[in-house]
Amino acid sequence: MAEAKGKRAIVVTGASTGIGRACVAHAVAQGAHVFAAVRKQADAESLAQDFGDRVTPLIMDVTDEAQIAAAVAKVSDWLAGRTLFGLVNNAGIAVPGPLAHLATDDVRRQFETNLFGLHAVTSAFLPLLGADRARQGAPGRIVMISSVGGTEGAPFVGAYAASKHAVEGYSKSLRRELMLYGVEVVVVAPGAVATPIWDKAETSGLERFDNTPYGPAARRVAAYMLELGRKGLPAAAIARVVWRGLTRPKPPFRITILRNKFADYTLPRLLPGRFVNGLIAKRLGLTTRP
Repeated sequence: MAEAKGKRAIVVTGASTGIGRACVAHAVAQGAHVFAAVRKQADAESLAQDFGDRVTPLIMDVTDEAQIAAAVAKVSDWLAGRTLFGLVNNAGIAVPGPLAHLATDDVRRQFETNLFGLHAVTSAFLPLLGADRARQGAPGRIVMISSVGGTEGAPFVGAYAASKHAVEGYSKSLRRELMLYGVEVVVVAPGAVATPIWDKAETSGLERFDNTPYGPAARRVAAYMLELGRKGLPAAAIARVVWRGLTRPKPPFRITILRNKFADYTLPRLLPGRFVNGLIAKRLGLTTRP
């Protein structure tokens, strides 16, 4: 424990692959000790093998409050009365499909992880971040991984977009409330990120809507998502932005990162909404049929 005293410690949820795994690697390279939260023992063993004692794996499903409590206790013991440097809320899922055909249970499952799980983790770790004023050290910081979809509403990812809109609103309110403790909240909103999931187009889940009027458009969206993802940003680029959010003295409240930011993000927000909707509808075949 003596070695731990001089180290920054952060918690990263959803650390098995993609952005989460990249955040672990980058933080370790910066000299931090990382508590990497995963759901499967095999992922915990992989992290331990790759990073050794610089990483402490946590078996923690963000929808399981008992596992969250056990993880908080483990981190608290390691900190030995000091504050936690940072919490990176990265865990999330995407439940795709046209909202007209998406079951309420599917939407509920989307929110259970992306919003309710995020809240459960955040509230549980807040005392370690500085809400417990008996702890020694500067207040910690929270980075929320949102998405460009957190301010947009692309077709066939409505449940996901709604959950990320919720994360954005949650983060704005939390940021203002936590001024009481000096705990900063930063939102990082990436566009498409190149991860192994894009090598398996069948994982999109949109094929189950083939027999609905949205079938042809859903297939176009699945193909577009595959192409976009394979050309997406490397997860390491997102990890570098997350680290800046954790360490800069006065970070931006929200950081958007994607390729072609002007064409894919800024310009559509400047154009009339009906015009943009018309372009999307034409591209996907969502125009009204006579």
